[in-house]
Amino acid sequence: MNKRDTEKFKKKLVAECAGLETELNAIGQKDPSAPGGWDVSTSDIKVDSADENEVADKFEELEENAGIASKLEGQLNEVKAALDRIEKGTYGICETCGKAIEIERLEANPSARNSIKHKH
Repeated sequence: MNKRDTEKFKKKLVAECAGLETELNAIGQKDPSAPGGWDVSTSDIKVDSADENEVADKFEELEENAGIASKLEGQLNEVKAALDRIEKGTYGICETCGKAIEIERLEANPSARNSIKHKH
């Protein structure tokens, strides 16, 4: 992979990272006690604790947000790992066989760790 390709993928990854962080900020905030972790929340609507349906809705929203946050957090960690590989000079190298990852694979998934053959 040449330097031009690497820079192109770095730009894509930086943009994806920003987008994922924006999405995560919409449903929670960074967890200061867990580096790279996020705390989820529900919307700021006040809930009357005497209304069981409202309380149940808030718990459902919180559970939904936790699932979304978990998925986004995983994607964000993969993107950050790919950016780290760019910095280390190992980006685009299959972690299984050590050969170059196909450009088509990186176009489809810039944070890919493995070639199509060794995709998990």
